[in-house]
Amino acid sequence: MRLSDTEWTVMQAVWTAGPTTARAVHGQVADSTEWTYSTVRTLLTRLVEKGALSARKLGQTTEYTALVSQESAQRSALRSLLERAFGGHVGPMVQHLVSDKNLSPKDREQLQRLLEEEESP
Repeated sequence: MRLSDTEWTVMQAVWTAGPTTARAVHGQVADSTEWTYSTVRTLLTRLVEKGALSARKLGQTTEYTALVSQESAQRSALRSLLERAFGGHVGPMVQHLVSDKNLSPKDREQLQRLLEEEESP
């Protein structure tokens, strides 16, 4: 499932809160996005239509629940990036990440440890 940047913002709020309302999502994202409540409702509706969220009426309120896990969405986004930017080849992507000057020593150690763990029987 492909999510836009704005949809990622909303999904992050839902993943953090668990089942939640539009008002609660708006409260979480309003300061960083300056979105109106109406904008948040539109984005939630779009995510329901995409199958990323479910919507359940509770009286006057609608409760939204993630149908797609954060891990699944991240995996999908990474696969999409891998295809678009690196022709589907993992090696060049890892090489790019390792050569990036923003990769901290701690991140380098973790990457090295993960590669070693995968090589171990």
